[in-house]
This record gives sequence, structure tokens and C-alpha cells, in this order.
Amino acid sequence: MKYAIITGASKGLGESIAKRLLQEQIAVVSVSRTKNEELKNFARANGIEYKHVSCNLSLEKEIQEVFMEISHCIFEKHPTEILLFNNAGMIEPIQKVGNLDQTPVIRNIKVNLIAPILITNLFLSKAQLTNTKVTVINVTSGAAVRSIEGWSVYCSSKAGLNMFTQTAAIEQAELKTNNTIIGFSPGVMDTSMQKTIRSSSEDAFKELEKFKEYKEKNLLLETDAVAHALVDLVFRGNPESGRVYHIKELINS
Repeated sequence: MKYAIITGASKGLGESIAKRLLQEQIAVVSVSRTKNEELKNFARANGIEYKHVSCNLSLEKEIQEVFMEISHCIFEKHPTEILLFNNAGMIEPIQKVGNLDQTPVIRNIKVNLIAPILITNLFLSKAQLTNTKVTVINVTSGAAVRSIEGWSVYCSSKAGLNMFTQTAAIEQAELKTNNTIIGFSPGVMDTSMQKTIRSSSEDAFKELEKFKEYKEKNLLLETDAVAHALVDLVFRGNPESGRVYHIKELINS
């Protein structure tokens, strides 16, 4: 059996990924601060294993404790494959350098970069002792490769995540494991993160009007469509380890 762990699965892209995986009869562990009763009820109605675990991804100690427990429970069931979706992320602080507050800067780096590193490290470490294949999907952003005024911290944390993905893939290839680690840039979606962006100030974020237009002109991608494209890639696209995929490649292909 296959198991999937999804961070930030209570809403947005994470919720859509979880829903699609449950439809594929894959057991899901949802990791987020809030529960999603709809996912729980769907899994129960279809007889699929589903578990929600609460975790604050800005606290390293909590990450270690929670994911040690999750990994122990899953690996002892000897699954054929574990899918790890490092999906949780945060855009804040939206502010120019010189006006940044320390607390949100540190939280952003912890959630967007440190948490995926720690979680991936833990699962790949456990996988060394088993025959279970681990596939890691790190949800990144186009901001990882484009400088955006007001997003210096977000751009930096996602650029770091891309480099971590590429480096870890090289290491796994060198070790001759069958593990795969990829990045996935989902594009501009209709999520709560977009609401946060649109509520920022033009002084802090130069491209504010452009992002407001995305919503007004109905140019935001639906999370279900993005999730379907990603899951199709993972299951049927033979993804290349170390590669960062963009949603445009998958929708247009």
C-alpha cells in the first residue's frame, strides 16, 4: 500500500492534493494546525485510512517529535511507497528590506525551508533501513527564480528549497537509492495566500495591482486542477529526480 503525508493539507492546494489521493485509494496523513472534516468524512465513507496530525512547522522540536511518530507508524506497515508533499508555506512578511520585523522573517524561513529539510531528512534516513521508496515533492514558487520587490524573504526561502531539492537528488543518485525528490511550482492559484497578497500595501509590494487583476480577471488557477496535474505527474509522468516542474509544463503538455 502507498501512504502520503501532506503538510498544509487543511486548505488550498494541500486539501486538493489530499482529496485526489484519497480518490486514488491512497492512505493520507494530513499535517496542519487545523482539521479538515470534509477530508475525514470522505475517507471514512470510502473506507480509506486517513489521519490528521496537528503540528506547528515553525517549531523545530515539534517537527522532530511529530514526524518521528508519523514515520515510525508508517514505516512499520511496510508500504510500497511513501509520498511526502512538503506543501505548507507562508508568504509573509511582505515588506521591503529595511522595514522587516525579525519574528515573521524567522517564521517564514522555518516554515518554507527548515521544515521541509528536517522532514525530508527524517524520511530519507528511515528509508535507508527499508525497501520502501520515498518520493518527496517540495512545493516551491516562481518567486524562487524571480526577484519580487517586497518578497525578499519568500523568494529567498523558496530559492533555498529549490537548491535543497536539487542537491538532495544528486546525493540520492550517488547512493543509488530508488528515492525521488522533485520541486513543483504551482503557479498563481486562488488561495488564502493570494488574499494575503492582495491585502498588502503598495508601499511594501510594488506588484500589488497586478495581483489584484489576477483575481478580477479570473486568471487564478483552481487548486483542484493544479493538484490533478501534480498527482498525474507523480503517478504517471515518471518524474525526474532533482527537477523543478512548473504547472505550465504539465497543463500544456
